[in-house]
Amino acid sequence: MIYETAQDWLKSPCKRVLLFGMSGLGKTHVSNMLRGSGDWFHYSVDYRIATRYMGEHIVDNFKREAMAQPFLRDLLLSDSIYIASNITFNNLAPLSSYMGRPGDPAKGGLLMADYMRRQEQHRTAEVSALHDAAHFIDRAKTLYGYDNFVCDSSGSICEVVRPDDPQDPVLKQLSEHMLLVWIEGSQAQTDELIRRFNAAPKPMCYQVGFLADLWAEYLRKNNLQEGEVDPDDFVRSAFARALAHRQPRYRVMADKWGVTVAAEDIARADTPSDFDALIARTLEMRGR
Repeated sequence: MIYETAQDWLKSPCKRVLLFGMSGLGKTHVSNMLRGSGDWFHYSVDYRIATRYMGEHIVDNFKREAMAQPFLRDLLLSDSIYIASNITFNNLAPLSSYMGRPGDPAKGGLLMADYMRRQEQHRTAEVSALHDAAHFIDRAKTLYGYDNFVCDSSGSICEVVRPDDPQDPVLKQLSEHMLLVWIEGSQAQTDELIRRFNAAPKPMCYQVGFLADLWAEYLRKNNLQEGEVDPDDFVRSAFARALAHRQPRYRVMADKWGVTVAAEDIARADTPSDFDALIARTLEMRGR
């Protein structure tokens, strides 16, 4: 790790961290807080994925939908309208809409082959966006004058790396430039994430083999064909399983490549000083 002790962290003029863990546990909250202080550069992996690597796919999907409407089709073909994606750090809905959910097309679902293709596009994009973080550390310093850097990673980071492999190219590069910090949720917080997801299902990214197993099991248990699947019902059934699948992968990442902080402690970090003190305490406890 680039900071081995609490003193290493506190005395460093250049503090650089990567936050990882499930969406909804505070990664973006603390990243926004640090950025808002004026002393930290905020690099959002999801934003980089959506703009640099998936932007064309997203806009082409909008255009595909527009071409199905005669009125919009004529305007689009005559260059009378312009279709773009208005993605921000806090609004990644265009990316989610592109990723979609598998199931009955009449209910907004995608054929599994199309869904898997988009999952693979996202996996490739996420790996590239993670590798880009090192470039943005340098860019933040040389272009904007920021010494401190926070990388707000995607919840699916654990799906695109091999946490047990000491030569994993993504984790190796990230750990050489930043302190990797796992925001670990409690069981109560996990239950709340599941409750919120069930109330408003949304697209997710999965490890391909894990997704294929979930899909085959769902079809078998419910005696359904691909086109008969309710997309919301499938992703609801998959979400808790996905959380359980990710948890041990996050833990290995933290144990071998970084540190762990509790989500409730992150929630109490209202200032950069609070965050600095939390990381220092965490490094001190790890050292013991």
